[in-house]
Formats: sequence, structure tokens, C-alpha cells
Amino acid sequence: MNKSLNFVLVLSASLVVGPELRAEEYAPGGDSRPEILERYFEASRAQDEKLRGLQMEMNFDARMPKLHKEGKLKALKFISRLGKITFNTLSFTGDTTIKKEVIARYLQLEQDSGGKGSDISISEKNYKFKYKKSTYIGDRPVYLYELTPREKRVGLFKGELWIDSATYMPIRESGRLVKSPSVFLKKVEFVRDYVIQDGIAIPKMIRSFIETRLVGRAELDINYSNYTRDAIPEVDAEAAALKAPEGASHVTAQ
Repeated sequence: MNKSLNFVLVLSASLVVGPELRAEEYAPGGDSRPEILERYFEASRAQDEKLRGLQMEMNFDARMPKLHKEGKLKALKFISRLGKITFNTLSFTGDTTIKKEVIARYLQLEQDSGGKGSDISISEKNYKFKYKKSTYIGDRPVYLYELTPREKRVGLFKGELWIDSATYMPIRESGRLVKSPSVFLKKVEFVRDYVIQDGIAIPKMIRSFIETRLVGRAELDINYSNYTRDAIPEVDAEAAALKAPEGASHVTAQ
């Protein structure tokens, strides 16, 4: 789906977070498989427009288990009416290595993913879709698809997509990035959960596992809350942009 949160240091094809998938399946009724995707693409196009002008609070909880380091950061994320992503850090507690090597890199990568020419949407142009089954997340019936990127490019992932059977919006995306977004990262896996609110799918939680070259394995949980629309004028939102917390080194996509 969409460019924004798409991306970004986030990860894990094999994980399950949030409500567990139920074992039993259900019949998809009169929906053909091509029709499911057609409705999903239509919902995604509408979604991109509705996300613009949205502000949300992000709470980061990052850990480096082997180094016994951790940190927590609170930030505001803005999606401008032009689709530009910016951040404003509100607070941080914990080890500065976590701030610099994990959270700051995530913020920079997500901001870069919203730039012009960076189409990493879940679309027919970027992915091959294979229908797997109809199942449930909690009590919510969903369609499950396997995704394979058409090329090895930064921001694309190999994994799975769960589509809500009522709205045809994404409920969950999970997988592994097929190309490292940075020379500092070896492997990135993620699970991203959405909640349907006010007619759009908005991020609820991301759980990521990252193998770094400098500091070993890192774990990153992000929880989203307090969504508001057009909280600040377009020009002010971009002026308030914080590319990454102070001390972050430059991230170069590879």
C-alpha cells in the first residue's frame, strides 16, 4: 500500500502480533480473486489522498538485547497535503546509541520513502500477488495474499498482505525487505498492523527486527495514537520537519 509508512526499518515475515489468526477458514462468497485485488487497489488510491493532512503520535521502544541497551522516543509525524513526511521529536529517554543507530535511522528512512520518485506502493507495478486463503484476524474476516516484488529494490519486501473483507483495506503487512536500505543494515523484517478508522486504514503498530553491521541485532516497536487532521498549516509542517534526532548520522540507501 501507500508510500508513507511503508517503509522503513520495520519488519518480520514469521512474526504474529496483535490478534492471532484463527485456524478455521471461511468461504469468500461471491468475490472472485481478481475482484478482491481490484477493490483493494481502488481502496488504496483513495487511502493515499485521505492520509494527507494527517498528524499522529509515534511512541518508539527500541532495544539491543546483546548490548543491554534500550531507549524510548515520542515524536509527532506529519503527512502534508502534498504527501511530504516530516517528524517532530517530543522526548527521548535511554541510551544514545539506540537514539542514533536505531530510531534516528528509522525516521530518516521513512522520511526518505515519502520523497518524489520513490514509489514503493503495494501495487501490480511493484508486486506479483498470489491468493492464499480466506481466514480471520481475531473475529475479522480477511483475504490473505503472498507478495513477491517484481524487482530487487529498496523499500520493497517479500511477504504477506491481509486485506479486510468489508473495506478491502490492509489490516496487516509483514515480510522482509529484499534490499537493504542502508550499508549499516544487513537484514530488516517487520509486521505492520492497521486499524480501520474514519474510513481509512491507519497504522496501529509496527514490530521490527533489524540486523545491523555495527551494533548487532536490534528490536523496534512503534505504537501510533492521537490522530488529528490539518493540525498545522502546510508551510509550518514542513518548517517543523525534524529529519532525525540530533546525533544521527547520514543514512545512504544501497
